[in-house]
Amino acid sequence: MSKKNPHAVALGSLGGKRRAQRLTREERSAIASKASRAAQKQVTPEQRRRWGLAGAKARWKGSSS
Repeated sequence: MSKKNPHAVALGSLGGKRRAQRLTREERSAIASKASRAAQKQVTPEQRRRWGLAGAKARWKGSSS
């Protein structure tokens, strides 16, 4: 049995949607850019290299059709 207030839970589930509606396009873009940079910091150079090679290989494979 949950001890959480169901009314508070319902309001909490709207938080992100409400915030997204309030933000301007530039603010949403800045938040997404910050998240992207944080995610990129977790990727090792070796992983980045392998992903780059896989992407290039896929592009070459697709261009021969």
